[in-house]
Amino acid sequence: MSSFLSSRGLRAWAVVAAAVVALLTPSALPAYADPPVPQGPPSLTDGHGLTQVGSVGTATDFTITVTTTAVAKQHPVRIILPPGYWDDPTRRYPVLYFLHGSPDSPVNQNYPALRGSTSMITVIPDGGPRGWYSNWRDQNTAAGAQKWETFHLGQVIPFIDDNLRTVAAKRGRAVAGISMGGFGAMRYAQRHPELFTEVASLSGGLDLSAASMDLRLAVVASLTNAPGGFCGASSSTGGDCTGSYTPAVSSDALFGSPYPVFDLDRLWNEADPAAHMSRLAGIGISIYTGSGAGNPLALEFWIEGANKHARDSLDALHLPYHYVGYGDGAGWGTHCNGDHNAGCWAQDLVDWIPRLERAFAASLGSA
Repeated sequence: MSSFLSSRGLRAWAVVAAAVVALLTPSALPAYADPPVPQGPPSLTDGHGLTQVGSVGTATDFTITVTTTAVAKQHPVRIILPPGYWDDPTRRYPVLYFLHGSPDSPVNQNYPALRGSTSMITVIPDGGPRGWYSNWRDQNTAAGAQKWETFHLGQVIPFIDDNLRTVAAKRGRAVAGISMGGFGAMRYAQRHPELFTEVASLSGGLDLSAASMDLRLAVVASLTNAPGGFCGASSSTGGDCTGSYTPAVSSDALFGSPYPVFDLDRLWNEADPAAHMSRLAGIGISIYTGSGAGNPLALEFWIEGANKHARDSLDALHLPYHYVGYGDGAGWGTHCNGDHNAGCWAQDLVDWIPRLERAFAASLGSA
């Protein structure tokens, strides 16, 4: 009787069986590989009205340059990722939106506390030398389109949420800023409390009422490119602001007339953070200010007065807050003299960033 299979057939079946075994053997299965860590700035996708025209930096600290119809010219947006961001492709992070002062830029925000966080993303969008984190009343000046609130809240935030692993909710967002940016942070949190769980102002101009006419006129000086204003007040930019506030525009371009006559300053009062602290109910509030060593010629002297007005408003409303008045800077870090400068703000952030991280942990842990 002939065999059921010829030797040739047996060899063929042996080859097939070996192939099946190889396919089913775990060692033969392709190993899962984590996405590669970018060698430079990661590739982000345009959207929400933003078009990227450049990028520079590393995989965890990079700056993209974008254009938008909301604001004239090109604008840097600096993004700082925690060092472990690329290690776990499933982990999501809360985001701090950090607003720079006048006439500074995102690329100069090199505070160690901002770059040292391991538990959150930091985004520093351009606010212009005198954008004041607002949609200007007059969009037809020589400065071109100036819709900064639209740019930041309507475009940058959803762009970041689409491109990075964020906690895309109120509980995962905070906003803070320095000087002009401190004003902007409070303004954004008050106008859009649904977006942020924490807000902090570092030497912010928090009182734009007629009672703080000195600060109103400083803002006007930045608009009209007049001597004074905030120019030269911050050592973080070297103090030389020649040309920073050009082209000059009308004093009414931002919020209309700054003069309290016949209610013409209505928009200035609406933009006054001290007058609208009630809108921050349920948001963690932090305020930092020096005293300018009591010198009326120092900008921080007037900033302290504005911040005290904001604190008084919070007290009247019985809202909780964290307030640090470090006076002449004695004992507040090693480079703070109580004036309007980066040495004091660096120490403010040393105090505030760990507090923010704890607040984020508590908020996300309870969600």
